[in-house]
Parts: sequence; C-alpha cells; structure tokens
Amino acid sequence: MANGQLVDLHEVEAYWKSRGLVDERHLAYHIRWLQRFLAGPDGDLRLGPEDAERAFVESLERNGTPDWQVRQAARAVELYQKHYLRFRQEQGLPAVGEVRGGNPPPPAAQGIPSTLEAAMQEVRRIVRIRHYAYRTEQTYLGWLAQYGNFVDGRNLPWDAPDSARAFLGELAIRRGVAASTQNQAFCALLFLLREVLGRDTAALNSVRAKRGPRLPVVLTEKEVAAVLAEADGTIGLMLRLIYGSGLRVSECTRLRVKDIDFGQGLVTVRAGKGDKDRTTLLPACLAEPLKAHLARVKALHETELAAGRGDVELPHCLQVKYPKAAWEWGWQYVFPAAGCSVDPRSGAVRRHHAGEDALQRAMRQSVIRSGIVKHAGVHTLRHSFATHMLMRGVNIREVQEYLGHSSVETTMIYTHVMRGLGSTTASPLDALAKMG
Repeated sequence: MANGQLVDLHEVEAYWKSRGLVDERHLAYHIRWLQRFLAGPDGDLRLGPEDAERAFVESLERNGTPDWQVRQAARAVELYQKHYLRFRQEQGLPAVGEVRGGNPPPPAAQGIPSTLEAAMQEVRRIVRIRHYAYRTEQTYLGWLAQYGNFVDGRNLPWDAPDSARAFLGELAIRRGVAASTQNQAFCALLFLLREVLGRDTAALNSVRAKRGPRLPVVLTEKEVAAVLAEADGTIGLMLRLIYGSGLRVSECTRLRVKDIDFGQGLVTVRAGKGDKDRTTLLPACLAEPLKAHLARVKALHETELAAGRGDVELPHCLQVKYPKAAWEWGWQYVFPAAGCSVDPRSGAVRRHHAGEDALQRAMRQSVIRSGIVKHAGVHTLRHSFATHMLMRGVNIREVQEYLGHSSVETTMIYTHVMRGLGSTTASPLDALAKMG
C-alpha cells in the first residue's frame, strides 16, 4: 500500500464537483460505483488500471446490470483514475492506497498517451467500455484522424486545446461546414482532451457552433404514396415499414425476427437512440408481405445452418449468457445482408444486417422518378409518419411514444409542419385576386 494513505471519497467528490466533471444530481451515484470498484470483489485491483476497469465492467454485465448503469460505473472509475489520481500526482500529494475501512489498494493512475495514435486507441477503448454505438466510435476516430493531418501540416502540438480551437476554426471559416458537422468534430476533440488527456476544456466552448431550430422535410400522403409506388421488393418493404411504423433507418435494418409481433400488431425496437426500447405500430397491410419475406429469410437461414454457419452478432454479453442463441431463428435479422462480411469489432465472419446505403439510394431514386422536388431521404418517411398521425387526431403523447422521443417538446416540432400541410387559411393576395 503506497504510503498507507486511504482514499477519502469525500475528497474525490469535492474534486469532481469543483471541476464540473459530474452533474450534481449524479455525484452520489458515481461515488457509490467508485466505492464498489475500490472495495471489490467486482474488479481485481491487483491488475493494472485498464484491466481492473475492464474486469469491473465485465462483472457488472455478467450480473445483469442495466447498460446505462454500466456506463455510469465505467465513467466513475475513469474519472477517478484519469482525473483525480492524476491531479494528486501533479500536486505532489501522497499516493492513495485503500478506501477507509481497509479495502484493497486501487490501481495506479494511468499515464497520458504520448502520441495521437495512442490517444486514438484510448478513445476507442473508452468508447467501447461505455457501450457507445459503433457509428459514434467511427465518427470520433474519423475526426481525430483529420485533426492529426491538420496539426501535422502546421507543426502544432496535437494535445493542446489551442490546436483544437484552430482546427474547429478551419472547419468553420475555410471549409464552411454546417453547424452540425462542426459540432461533430467538437465532440470528438472534447472527448479526446477531457476524457483521455484530462485537460481543461472550458476555452473550447467558444468554438461550439450554434444551430437554430429547423423544420423537418415532410411529404404529403399523396407524395408518400407516389414514392412508395416506385419502390418494390425488399427495399420497398423496408421503406413501407419505416413509414408505417415511424422507424429510424438503423432501427429498421437491425430488426430481429423476435421483435415482430404479428398477433398484437406491434414492432419492438431494441436499444434505439439513447439505448431505449419501445414498441410501435406494425401496419396490418404489411403483415402478409412480411410473413412471406420471413419465409424466404428462414429458408436461407436453414441453408446456412446446414453448412455450419448461420450465427449472428448478439448484443453485449448475451453470447456468453446464451451460447447457442446466435444460431436461433428468433435472433436472426429480419433484413439480412446479401452476403457475409467481417465484423469490425470482433473480426468474426458472418451475415450482418442489411446496409443503409442501398436503402438511401433507392429512396433518392424513388423521389426523383415520382417527380417530387423536395429534399427527401429515408428519414423523411419517419417525419411524415409523425405528421400524418397528428393530422389524423392521434394524441401527441402517443406519437411521442411511437417515435421514442424523451421529451414531448421534440415531438411538438411536427405540429408546426402540420399547420402548413393542413392549413385552410387563404393568403390576402388571393382575396385581392377575387376582388379583381
């Protein structure tokens, strides 16, 4: 035990609070997770910092801890190891040993990556521990790669907040990117500086782009009918399901067979945006086409089983908990990919779900062929679902549940669009025309 000094959790809490690292509403929960980590037996504290954290997280997952709590626990451990312990080192304070009460010593503070490449690997590790979406991981790493090219070309230090500010200024002024694009890069650099390097990022807030409210593009019912008439086959079925159920694109492509309930006419969305589950409508007119489609998918699955394949990716640790589930029919994707591919995280070769690019291309072609000049994509069908439901008198709270919005304020944006589509108010110019 280093110098025999105990971990003072009150001191840790005060440090987190002073730096604004944890929202005050969640401080107590983070401290409880840290206390559990240091006290064991969830994490083997004889391991190094990364291994101890990983063992702790895996133990929580094995015990069936909800994903949001696992992320909160991992965050508490990272804030302790990467911020508090580093702060003590920088201040020349004695190394801490164990929690008051005689618990095992915590791991030593983790060193700061010396290169951007090492920092990017650390970003990847933290993102995966927190169960961020794979798309988020790729987005962050993509922006950090661009940032690396920027600082190399100007001989700037990669680990300085001023360099990050210069890069974001380059995006806004010289490249003229949209506010949402600039904020993507901002979030990636904020994650690097705050979570990996432990730097003060207050000065970075001045280059966060401000974006005003935008009204979504919505098609009329006739326009939706015209677009869907141009799409057939599996792609057409997917577009109809997205409009009929109000799904996001990724939610449609990732649907599993067990999530379609023909008896109750429901579609269950698992781990949607914000890692939330919800149920939404299954259009009655799609029941028979979906059953026919699933019959073809099942025949393909049985062929692959006979060939010794047929497994799919399972979420989180279900592969360990249910070793045979990956080959079961209920876990198969409703819309599987045309061929097998390499899983980018596990490296396993298997049949993944259908990609989104083909769906987006088909939607664009359908919009063009139908003669519609609106800038409509697949997500426009979800906007149209919400607007048309409200126009038919469905309660906004019910629409909110179907869409999976956390707040009804998010859903209320469609009331503004609805006024435009269903307005019977005449322009004063029309009144003048009648007078003439």
